Amino acid sequence: MKSASSMASPVASNCPLCGQANECASAQGQDAQACWCVNVTFSAALLAQVPENLRNVACICQVCASKQDDLNT
Repeated sequence: MKSASSMASPVASNCPLCGQANECASAQGQDAQACWCVNVTFSAALLAQVPENLRNVACICQVCASKQDDLNT
């Protein structure tokens, strides 16, 4: 069983755009280099949608990241 201090906070483990689990390796206490997002480039338009109080706190999920191309059309 994980201790409370080693578990991701609800905010860090949820996407700041949709609220679903973001599957962030770092938030789950794993090596950040193992995360799905290591090879993804997040557009400025997508990052601008993250509420200011959640910037640098919670990672965007794969579903929202995959929708970023829709922002440029």
